[in-house]
Amino acid sequence: MNAQKILSQIMKQAGSSRKTSSSGGGFDAKSLLGGGALGMLVGSKRGRSMGGKAIKYGALAGLGALAWKAWQAHQEKSSAAPAHAPTTGADQPLEQLSGDRQENRSLVILRAMIAAARADGHIDAAERAALAEQIDALGADDELHAWVEQQMSAPLDAEAIARDTDSPQAAREVYLASVAIIDEQNPMERAWLDQLAAALNLDGDLCRTLERQAEDASYALSEKCLRSPIRR
Repeated sequence: MNAQKILSQIMKQAGSSRKTSSSGGGFDAKSLLGGGALGMLVGSKRGRSMGGKAIKYGALAGLGALAWKAWQAHQEKSSAAPAHAPTTGADQPLEQLSGDRQENRSLVILRAMIAAARADGHIDAAERAALAEQIDALGADDELHAWVEQQMSAPLDAEAIARDTDSPQAAREVYLASVAIIDEQNPMERAWLDQLAAALNLDGDLCRTLERQAEDASYALSEKCLRSPIRR
C-alpha cells in the first residue's frame, strides 16, 4: 500500500494557506479545503452542523511535531524529566520516520481519521463513495483503495486501532489526528474520542494538552489564511 503518500498529501491539504472566499465572513474551513480528501473527511459530515465554527484540522499539517510538542509540555507541567526528541526507534515523530515504519504509522493514522469521521454515524453510502474517489485521486493503489473501502464499513474498534500503534508517540499522533476530525460538541464523537484515549492508555491531562495543541494549530492557520490575499 502507499498510505504514507496519501497521508502526506492530506497533511499538505491541511497546511494550505489559500483563502478562497471573498465574502469577508471569516475563516471558512470547507471553502479552504475544497473538494479534497480532507474536505470530505471534515466537510461532508460537518456540513449539517458546522455553522461556520473553525475546526481543528490545522493540527494535521505538522502532526508528529505537534504531538511531540504536546508531550514536552505535558512533561514540563508534570515536573518530570524533560522530553528530548528521540533520534532512532519507533518512538520518533511521524515526519522523522522512513520506510516501513513510516508506512505503518501512516496507515494507523489514516485508520483513526476514518474512524473519527464515522463516529457520529452520519456518513452515508454516497459520501463513502466520494471519499474513496478523493483518496484514489491522490494516487491510492488498488490495495489501499480496497483497505479504505473496508475501513468505511468495518465496526468502530478503538482497541484494534490501539493495538496497531507502535509506540507512545504513535498513540499521541493517532489521538491528535482524531481530535482534528471530530467535533467535541457532538456527544457521539466525544464518546469515541474518550474511548480511543482509554484504549491508547493516554491520561486525561495529556489528552487535554493534545487538544489544546490542535486548537492552537487551527487558530494559527486560520489567522494565516485571513492575512493572505484573496485569489480571484
